[in-house]
Amino acid sequence: MKSNINIDELKFDEKGLIPAIVVDAITKQVLTLAYMNKESLQISLEKELTCFWSRSRQELWLKGETSKNYQHIVSITADCDKDALVVMVEPDGPACHLGTTSCFTNTVAESEERHEFSYRGLMKLIEGRKTEKKEGSYTTYLFEKGIDKILKKVGEESTEVIIAGKANDKKETIYEIADLAYHVMVLMIEMGISLEDIHKELASRHVIDHKVKQEKMTK
Repeated sequence: MKSNINIDELKFDEKGLIPAIVVDAITKQVLTLAYMNKESLQISLEKELTCFWSRSRQELWLKGETSKNYQHIVSITADCDKDALVVMVEPDGPACHLGTTSCFTNTVAESEERHEFSYRGLMKLIEGRKTEKKEGSYTTYLFEKGIDKILKKVGEESTEVIIAGKANDKKETIYEIADLAYHVMVLMIEMGISLEDIHKELASRHVIDHKVKQEKMTK
């Protein structure tokens, strides 16, 4: 794994530890907060798997060694003071010992006016309209009508995006793209396609594009 700064530049605390916030590289969900020392960080870099220092057991802990829920490291970033790390990973399974995806599951407070939006949350809502049909729901109506109706709507919304874009109407284009995105997500649920599937496909194309650019530069 390529390292841009020397481990010795990081600021470990008086116990020789540095906090590591582990984040899912695909969903961007915070998975856990753990601690590393120089040795565990070095192992993490060499194996490209998260290795921590267990404060309770006072020993090195390679995540997944027992559970097989390894965390494959995508990147490690230090904060401006170099005394904390964010570790982006692709996990093989749950991060929490309780079997949950993330250790952060207990809501302490939530705004009554501001609501967090995520594509994952919207996908879950759309899926719920299919599995637990709701009377009067447009989404449920689409699922009841089936794939042909859903595809028809995707086609119609694609046309609306083209018309708005051709008119150079930014506000209308944003509105129509949102409509198209929603109907595409309905199609994804209908066909059993996940956000991760799309993410992986786009990521693979990025790698290919990067290689093509390199080849052109060497010619």
